[in-house]
Amino acid sequence: MSIAILIFSLFGMLLLGMPIAFAISLSSLFFLIYVGNIPLQIIPHLLGNSLDSYNVIAIPFFILAAQVMNKGGVTDRMMNFASVIVGHLKGGLAHVNILTSMLFAGMSGSAVADSAGLGQILIPAMKKKGYGAAYSAAVTAASSTIGPIIPPSVPIVIYGILAEASIGKLFLAGALPGLVMGLAMIGLSYVIAVRKNYPSEDAPTLKQIVKSALKATPALLTPVIILGGMWGGIFSPTEAAGVAAGYAILQGFAMRDLTFRGLWECIVDSAIYSSVIMIIVATATLFGWILSTEQIPVRLADFMINFTANKYVILIIINIFLLIFGCFMEILAIMLMTVPVILPLIQQIGIDPIHFGVVMVLNLMIGLLSPPFGLCLYIAQDIAGISYLEAVKAIVPYILLIITVLLIATYLPEFVMFIPNLFS
Repeated sequence: MSIAILIFSLFGMLLLGMPIAFAISLSSLFFLIYVGNIPLQIIPHLLGNSLDSYNVIAIPFFILAAQVMNKGGVTDRMMNFASVIVGHLKGGLAHVNILTSMLFAGMSGSAVADSAGLGQILIPAMKKKGYGAAYSAAVTAASSTIGPIIPPSVPIVIYGILAEASIGKLFLAGALPGLVMGLAMIGLSYVIAVRKNYPSEDAPTLKQIVKSALKATPALLTPVIILGGMWGGIFSPTEAAGVAAGYAILQGFAMRDLTFRGLWECIVDSAIYSSVIMIIVATATLFGWILSTEQIPVRLADFMINFTANKYVILIIINIFLLIFGCFMEILAIMLMTVPVILPLIQQIGIDPIHFGVVMVLNLMIGLLSPPFGLCLYIAQDIAGISYLEAVKAIVPYILLIITVLLIATYLPEFVMFIPNLFS
């Protein structure tokens, strides 16, 4: 009965539209009051200890770096560079859209930020050039999901904190799947562009290529500095976040795209966004402690293993559940509620938590594109000025493509673990 109160009150409040942090904390409070034999002083103790972690510091620094990059003119330089690289191909602006998201992934790590920021620039440009509005929205929404896969990634940092897994290894694990996903999207977009006879941009001159490359070089060095520093053992993932933020600020002032007023706005926005995430992480720790105390993860593991001992069958069941949750819930909420439950199970059946972390984030990215609550698709559809049904029809090929990458990542662990193992 106590577990029923916990679960049903949580989902009930989420369905009513209550913010996830309040839904988790109130449902946990209802449980503790009903049980009665657990002192309520445990609440502030767990909430405080959950944020007393060195890894947690990485979240606000990565968010600040992304905010500064967004405000510091990086988007325009990235877009110009992508345009001279792939713009001359058939359906050039679609490829520019995808490549910009891949390049921008090293600074943002947020699918929603990419969808909104790049969409406001590229969707109107694509429509003006004769691309279908639905296709423009679909490409923008789909490409935005590359950001949280290619490092650095805020969802991967949060997973690493929840799973107590190496954030550095998680970053390395996401690199190859993210790159393959982006290149596959470019291939798919080319096929669609040829079939629908979408235009291409003018071939760039050598001077244009050199000029755009030089302007984009400082921004392109950001992921190189972050990952190179971690690979070389120069700094930890948390220190890498601080380096990324500092480098973004220096770059912004050096390129004369950032002012002190703009920097202050970035700091304020980052503080607000980081505070929201911190509150959610803290309340999720309380929720996870209750689940652990009631041995829910252990019971789930026993049930699944009694049902089937085949880890591949268990993985496909987990994938299906995550895909369904992703259609209805926000990705951070899903991670906070499912990681403490699923992690003991995947460890028991011999699956590396690093491998599973990438699989989980891939699952959740599909949720950002899937009806009825695919947030990235909603944003792109609104910018394109089309109906949601039109956007859904156009996004289907891209969803199928990401599902294919997900299946490869799920059943070929080497695909995910190749780079982490290479640098271990």
